[in-house]
Amino acid sequence: MTAKQTLKVGGKTVEVSNLDKIFYPKNGFTKGDVIAYYLRIAPVLLPHLKNRPVTLKRYPDGVEGSFFYEKQAPSHAPSWIKTVPVAKTGGCIDYLLLNDLPSLLWVTNLANLELHPFLHRAGSLERPTQLVFDLDPGPPANLLDCAGVALLIRDLFSDLGLRSFAKTSGSKGLQIAVPLNTAVDYEKTGAFAKAVALLLEKRFPKKVVSEMKKEKRKEKVFIDWSQNHSKKTTVSVYSLRARERPTVSTPVTWDELTEAMAQKKIERLTFEADALLKRVEEIGDLFEPLLTLKQKLPALQAVE
Repeated sequence: MTAKQTLKVGGKTVEVSNLDKIFYPKNGFTKGDVIAYYLRIAPVLLPHLKNRPVTLKRYPDGVEGSFFYEKQAPSHAPSWIKTVPVAKTGGCIDYLLLNDLPSLLWVTNLANLELHPFLHRAGSLERPTQLVFDLDPGPPANLLDCAGVALLIRDLFSDLGLRSFAKTSGSKGLQIAVPLNTAVDYEKTGAFAKAVALLLEKRFPKKVVSEMKKEKRKEKVFIDWSQNHSKKTTVSVYSLRARERPTVSTPVTWDELTEAMAQKKIERLTFEADALLKRVEEIGDLFEPLLTLKQKLPALQAVE
């Protein structure tokens, strides 16, 4: 890409600029590379964003510069980008909906590196489509320890007759998603997720902690169940992360988690943009079932 271009996609015109600006200094990944990544990953990314209000995380000077979150749709957003009003105390926020490639590229040109959608869709703001757990290691615990806890969560849900799916956060942890796509609200998913975290903490006290206090997380994996709330967002699958290098939140198989633990190789669970694109070309979207798989949460007593 040159320093500035006009892209014509989906019947829209999107201006992109400063394409040679370095966003990831450790490996010279530029703003143009970021835009090119989102352009190529869009076919598998966009279905996971469709009709979900999104919070942006913008880095005007790249990952080593300052950043800010943006919830309200910018006043200069093109009229063709859809928004959804979400009530808040004293007013409302017009969140962006990134339902198509032009919309995705437009926000990427704003130096948005990370995409943080809600677990619900517009029109059903109290109805999450999935249950999620964010696994965060307390040093010296690491990503491999998260993998071990992820397998415990998988086994628990398997015993309940439910399928679950894992992805890297693109940072230091893992995230587990249980697709629902059925009539359920945050009150139920939040209570259920908390019960799961408490149960695993009780069963595996040397490995798991359910409290957010940092002093309690040393050498353990914190199961953040609180993501299951109408006000919380979770980093999107296939989103870049603002780390030293352009790592991506990447779906992984349970076998990959098991093998990485056996080999004690964290790098087996770390994927940068270029490697991720090749991976998707070869194996497709491992998170595709989250879009359609319908599962009902059992009664809360099943895990209490």
